[in-house]
Amino acid sequence: FEKLEDGRAAGTILPVHYVSDGVSQAWMRRIVSGALEVVGNPFDPILAPLRAKRKLMSNARALRSIHFPSSMAERDIARRRLAYEECLYLQLALRLRNDGGLVDVVPYAHTAGEHLGALKQALPFSLSDEQEAAFQDILHDMCDGGRVMNRLLLGDVGTGKTAVAACALAVAADSGTQACAMAPTGVLARQYADKTGPLLSQAGITWALLTGATPAAERERIHEQLQSGELDVLFGTHAVLSDDVTFKHLSLVVIDEQHRFGVGQRNALRAKGPGADLLVMTATPIPRTLALSVYGDLDTSIIRHRPVPGAGVTTRVLTESSRDLAYGAIREAHEKGQQAYVICPLVEPSDSADELEDVPGIARDDEGRVTVPVPLHDTATELDRLRLALPGLAIERLHGRMPAGEKDQVIDAFKRGEIDVLVSTTVVEVGVDVPNATVMVIENGERFGLAALHQLRGRVGRGSVSGTCLVMTHSKGNGGASAAQDRLQSLEKTSDGFTLAQMDLRLRHEGEILGYRQHGGVTLRFVDLDADEELIEWAHLDAVELLRYACNLDSVATRPLRDAVAMRYRHIFKEVSGG
Repeated sequence: FEKLEDGRAAGTILPVHYVSDGVSQAWMRRIVSGALEVVGNPFDPILAPLRAKRKLMSNARALRSIHFPSSMAERDIARRRLAYEECLYLQLALRLRNDGGLVDVVPYAHTAGEHLGALKQALPFSLSDEQEAAFQDILHDMCDGGRVMNRLLLGDVGTGKTAVAACALAVAADSGTQACAMAPTGVLARQYADKTGPLLSQAGITWALLTGATPAAERERIHEQLQSGELDVLFGTHAVLSDDVTFKHLSLVVIDEQHRFGVGQRNALRAKGPGADLLVMTATPIPRTLALSVYGDLDTSIIRHRPVPGAGVTTRVLTESSRDLAYGAIREAHEKGQQAYVICPLVEPSDSADELEDVPGIARDDEGRVTVPVPLHDTATELDRLRLALPGLAIERLHGRMPAGEKDQVIDAFKRGEIDVLVSTTVVEVGVDVPNATVMVIENGERFGLAALHQLRGRVGRGSVSGTCLVMTHSKGNGGASAAQDRLQSLEKTSDGFTLAQMDLRLRHEGEILGYRQHGGVTLRFVDLDADEELIEWAHLDAVELLRYACNLDSVATRPLRDAVAMRYRHIFKEVSGG
């Protein structure tokens, strides 16, 4: 340390690297310093005018300054350059995958007409201002013959995204072309068909439903009607990806809960209609910075408010000692002729906790093991326990491992009121709509992310009767609320899914929220999605401008940038090429 004139001490800033056994910090610093000397002053893929515009360091200086800064301010400037680079590369990778012309397509210009007018008349309500604004975004894109639509429709539970998508389906029919809407589960696909199909029929639009459970004879009839153009709209699951499902002219693809499908599946469906517009929907609230980062190839329309407010949900966090309150709520609902859900994290007692989300607030040792194990509830054991605790009630279970037909039978029975309590995994998180269900008990609430918990509680309070969500937890505070309880209690304080999503973003890695980490997808090392909104906005705008300047980044000036993007995101380009 060096002593300054004013008496303060000044010293060298030393980096702390991740090291393995047998390698000291000093050795790692020597290795990194030597590597930087070997690299020297490499060519910077980001064009000099762009670096000047955004006041960014060169990459060579940023790499040296992030490891060996002369001041903490210099370190922060270096991090800013590297964070921007991450954002820009990701934005370009996503846009090259869709907009960059990797596959030559001719965009189709749709035209709105009588079918759209008839559908809007058939709707039991008028679109809200937010719904209408979102639809106008979509309509503008669909009618633009100069580019293919790639749009994300983002809306919390119950905000009416399906009605907006139905209007888009009508525009495709008005244009004399076909549309396909794909959902992640048979339950959700059938619900879309049941709710939207009759409205389409009233508007003179033909439609069909195709899932893995569709009988062979009906499947053959659907195939023939698609090929002849007799069928305007197809609802379905992964079954629509089958090679024998072909369209006369597919011009619109609608995909719900995009993050549940792989890029390859999305591209496989779009390949059935080269140049087809894409509308992606999700009810998972996503902060704007995360939407720009992970869905950077999609223009975004957001519906924040319910057009028809439901009765609402009251949420309470309970410990095991208050279990009688949870069972009492189920009994009270039953006495009023209402139904309930009980959600468990596991299907069977033998299932491993490793299958669950890695959520914050759970104490773990250096090897990632939970230091204070708690009993995890499973649907099989909970079914038996509830039948003993609540005699006289019809109680059944539902989980993702059940055959599709069996799942449909259970859900249909629950909808008809033949089942009083449904013991389930998160398979009901999206798509199950039973307005008579007013109580939900979530076991091991500390083992779910905030987004999942918010989605789950959206299953109750959907009708005219208010709902109750009781989140059971084994987490206990020591002289105050634990981190897990703090996180859960935020559910009690707000019903705004976007606020909760922002909280989740502060607590968790962006890939964990959307399920990318386990799939080897998006990871941002330098970017702070909560604090770097300006950088993310810049990268988004700059990526669009670069691709406008040099389509596919094939100019001499931008080719090094394309090569850098392709090297960093090899998995994206493999998915595009089928490699």
